[in-house]
Amino acid sequence: MAARKAKVPAENLARYADMFAAIGAGPRLEIMRLLLTSHPGGMIAGEIQDELDMPASTLSHHLDKLKNEGLAVVRRESTCLRYTANTESLRELLQFLYAECCSRSGAVDPGQIVLIRK
Repeated sequence: MAARKAKVPAENLARYADMFAAIGAGPRLEIMRLLLTSHPGGMIAGEIQDELDMPASTLSHHLDKLKNEGLAVVRRESTCLRYTANTESLRELLQFLYAECCSRSGAVDPGQIVLIRK
């Protein structure tokens, strides 16, 4: 007999889908990687722009999308905006995937995706 899947509330599924859509665009995925690399301090918008060689208006659009989906947090520092990855939201999203692929169905061996560095 197959194991029963725990039902994920519809509002959570919609939220997760929106989060995946947000990081599904190449530039936004690059931004998230930069923010995670610079965690916990984050990066000033100008630093992200310099790193990715992206026009300010395009970067602003992508950062707004990440912020609106709860994947990035922004705070003002004088005249600059500092962005950080929202690791709590990312943790929740990864737990959702992990529960489905590695815990319930066993489709993926957790040892193949989890690497703990010493």
